[in-house]
Amino acid sequence: MIFLGLKPLKVSEVNQYIKKVFLNDIILSSIKVEGEISNFKHHYSGHMYFSLKDEKSKLKCVMFRSDNQTVNFQLEDGLKVVITGYISVYEKEGNYQLYAKEIEKSGIGDLFIAFEEMKNKLEKEGLFDPINKKNIPSMPKKIGVVTSSTGAAIRDIITVIKRRYPIVDVLIYPVLVQGEQAACEICKGLSYLDERDDIDVIITGRGGGSMEELFAFNDEKVARTIFSMNKPVISAVGHETDFTIADFVADLRAPTPSVAAELATPELDKLNDNLKGKFNRLNKNFLYILNNNFIKLKYIKRGLIYYNPINQIKEKAQELDNIFKDLTNLIYNKINENKNYVNNLYSKINYLNPMSYLEKGYGLLLDEKGDMITSVNDINLNQGLYLIMKDGMLTLKVVKISKGEFLDE
Repeated sequence: MIFLGLKPLKVSEVNQYIKKVFLNDIILSSIKVEGEISNFKHHYSGHMYFSLKDEKSKLKCVMFRSDNQTVNFQLEDGLKVVITGYISVYEKEGNYQLYAKEIEKSGIGDLFIAFEEMKNKLEKEGLFDPINKKNIPSMPKKIGVVTSSTGAAIRDIITVIKRRYPIVDVLIYPVLVQGEQAACEICKGLSYLDERDDIDVIITGRGGGSMEELFAFNDEKVARTIFSMNKPVISAVGHETDFTIADFVADLRAPTPSVAAELATPELDKLNDNLKGKFNRLNKNFLYILNNNFIKLKYIKRGLIYYNPINQIKEKAQELDNIFKDLTNLIYNKINENKNYVNNLYSKINYLNPMSYLEKGYGLLLDEKGDMITSVNDINLNQGLYLIMKDGMLTLKVVKISKGEFLDE
């Protein structure tokens, strides 16, 4: 027995003593406990950690790997079981817990049944239909958050947002996230943020916990509030393995609050890098287009110079000068050709002209009418004739006609 007034005990000594008391207790050293599994975790070491609860209380439990090898069914939240084991103290933390040696099924827990009934009901009404999901904005200006102001979830959300996208504003609507009033407060927070014009996307959720601790997000009012909202909602309730009705109704489900913050925001550094990359590509394309158009403009300018009407007129004027020159030469050549032709005709005519013989000393004999006498047969005796010579004309009278006879010299 420990008496007051003696030297103080160390914490470890107190925990050791309590552990001995538990082990020496007839009931606690070998006990059967019935309840519903909650917050079940199967550690990578093989040990199982969970809580056993009923409508009024909760008891921490552990089942070591050496004992859980004989369990022939899947342990999960909501499963109602009967556990055989003993109550003892985990000295390091000073917590008492049920050390399970055997587990038997007892039935499905009430909370799990209520969860499945609500899930099936809302799913039939189309509240989970992907066609009703709204798109999450890629670069929000202001994010609304409905969660507890004191939990780890809000710290994780703010930390991630400020790290990834520090230029965005965050508006927090603090609410209870478990208990009887939690669902009502969550609905009010969601509705308030949805009515604000400056909110682009809303995150609602909380950190992990047992099914009863997360049950506010399984409330039908919360589900219908999320479904009726105009702003997109990201649900981030519990850990990666936790699912609530809010997760199914929301426009996007995040496995944790930190991931919700990542899904709601882009990464500013990557946006800047992407923008710089696009600017460089745009600048490169612009320079390429500018250079290409400069070359085209150069060819167009060359074409304009070549097809310039003034130059065309000048070229045509030169062509006209050449044509006029050719035409002049052609006319001169034709004139000279015709002149030579006329000269040739003149020579021929002059050669055949009877008058040309007069110059040689010949004479031209004409009758009274002026017709040329070419034969003695055209002359009669006593006929008057005219003899034309180069320097004058003689009037003659025919006194004798001799045919075929010529006068001697």
